[in-house]
Amino acid sequence: MPRVVLYSKPNCPLCDKALEQIEIARTHARFDFTETNILAEPELYERYKTLIPVVTVEGSEVARYRIRWEDLVARLQECLEDR
Repeated sequence: MPRVVLYSKPNCPLCDKALEQIEIARTHARFDFTETNILAEPELYERYKTLIPVVTVEGSEVARYRIRWEDLVARLQECLEDR
């Protein structure tokens, strides 16, 4: 099953919107999901501090700032086809 990660931080309105879109995508596709707070790890904070939210699928970045659930589902389908 594909793995989706949302890199975010607390009190981030764009992160909240990205999470909403990911939750909608979950009704259309199966995937493992993890939300990672970039403030918990200095390396992640340095990498993503001005880019969040960042969404990855199987370790590849698929979105910054905004994501549409339709685009996430399409990327997940591509990932499954590549397997």
